[in-house]
Order: sequence, then C-alpha cells, then structure tokens
Amino acid sequence: MSKTVSIIIPVFNEEKNIPLLYGEVKAVISRAGDYEFEIIFVNDGSQDQSLAELKKLENEDSRVRVIDFSRNFGKEMATTAGINNCQSDACIIMDADLQHPAEKIIEFLTKWEEGGEVIIGVRNKNRSEGLIKKVGSYFFYKIINLISETKITPNTTDFRLLDRAVIEEFNKLTERNRITRGLIDWLGFRREFIYFDANKRFNGKASYSTVQLFRLAFNSIVSLSLFPLKLAGYLGVLIVIFSSCFGIFIIVTNYVTGSLYFSGTAMLAVLILFLIGVVLVCLGFMALYIANIHADVSNRPMYIIRKRK
Repeated sequence: MSKTVSIIIPVFNEEKNIPLLYGEVKAVISRAGDYEFEIIFVNDGSQDQSLAELKKLENEDSRVRVIDFSRNFGKEMATTAGINNCQSDACIIMDADLQHPAEKIIEFLTKWEEGGEVIIGVRNKNRSEGLIKKVGSYFFYKIINLISETKITPNTTDFRLLDRAVIEEFNKLTERNRITRGLIDWLGFRREFIYFDANKRFNGKASYSTVQLFRLAFNSIVSLSLFPLKLAGYLGVLIVIFSSCFGIFIIVTNYVTGSLYFSGTAMLAVLILFLIGVVLVCLGFMALYIANIHADVSNRPMYIIRKRK
C-alpha cells in the first residue's frame, strides 16, 4: 500500500505565487515515486484573490484541500492548522512565496525513508535577506541556544518533513503563543538536515515585517526559556553578594581598623542597595513559582514515546 504525504502550505496574500507554486509542486510529486499526495493550503485571511485561486485549484485537482480562516491568525497558527488537519503518514511544510525549492521534496522523502522522523530544511543563504535580518538572526540563535534547554540549529526554516509519530505528538501541544519550529525541536525524535539556497521571492511582499520578526523572536525566547523570568532573581543574588561584601568592608575600615572613613550617606546607599537585592531575590523566588505555573499551563506532555508495542 502506498504511503500518504500531505504538503502543507500557509497562504497570506499570495495570489500571483499560488499558480506558480502549484505548478512546481505538481511537477515534483508526479515523479516522486509510489506515494499518494495531498496539498493542504491554509488561507490565513488573505485580503487579495488568494482564496479564489485556491478554490480554483481545489475544483480542478482532487488532491488539493483548502482550509480557510475567518481572519488573519498568523503563519504559526496556519501551519498548526495544517498539521492538525493532516491524516497522512507524513507531512511536508513549505512557504507559498517560492523561496522553498519544491525539488527538495524528493530529498525530504528519501531522508524519511532512511529513518528520519523530522527532516529540517536549513537555509544556506537567502538572496533577498537584508543586513538587519541577517544580524538579528545571528544574535537570535546565539541567545536562544545560550539560555534555552531546547537547542535550535541556526538558519533552520519551517521547510521540513514530519513523520506521523511527530504529527501526533505535536497535536497534543496546546500553547497559543507559539513558534512551530521551536516546538517541533522540543519534541525531539530522529532529525536529519537538508541544506538549500533560498530562492528570491517572485511576487508580493514578505508576510513578516522586521518588527514582526523581532516580536516572534521575543515570543520564542519566552516560550522556550524561563531565563527571562528568573533574571530578576539572578540579579538580586549578585547585588546582595556585592552589597554585603561592601558593607562588611565599610564596617571593618570604619569601626575596626579606622583606616578609611565612609559618610552616613555612603552607608545608607549600601544599605538601600542591599535591600534592593533582597527584593529582587524575593522576585526570583516568585518567578520560580510562576515558572511552575507556566509549565503546567503550557500542558506539554511530560515525556514522548517514539514507538510502543
């Protein structure tokens, strides 16, 4: 029996790219081997004629399915909806702007057949990426891998294949403020990588502006790491240690040895610094309780089983 594969494509204002992308995907899957394909387009509240183009494809090709959002919910939710509605043995996620080369689909399937459960597309270079995005991307991966327990390979993209086992575990995750690729990395499983050069966008503008990308990066850090929540506690401990040492130094030099004299104002400043440190330490303890609440509210599974007899 042939294996089934779903190709999931979030769409937002891509009316000119949809026919081109469909043509490329159709040509590739026609020579991909003994698989049954479906193409799931998720219309994320497009304001142009994207939905009309998608309905046209759905009427012409029985392999095309269209999920139409009532409004724009964002790419992460569109990708999630595609995965939630996928019933195939595997799914391949790709963008609608033609920057993810469709010919790589065959390489994804080959890696999957060799035992990979999450096949990740890693971008070598992006011909349309500006300096700000390059610098921001570099520092984002440095920071997230420094403070997060979930390590993310730099320049990874949403262009990836998920095995059925991964899809089922992903569908159990309930976070609303999410970054899909981060959650997939958190799940684990056997990962393989495919490297590609991103094509230049053919038509339209990127759905993510620089501001939105920074917001997504910030949300990713908050979602995948509790370090920002605990930061006040860490600062408090450092301040308490520093002010305590300085306070002891003042007492010894002022009242024991008499070698130096510190005014009452200086002593008061050190005392205030010490008390600020105590307050921050208390906030750190509160952060630990909030972290436990965050973990419970996120409702992620406590463990992942790859296979069960």
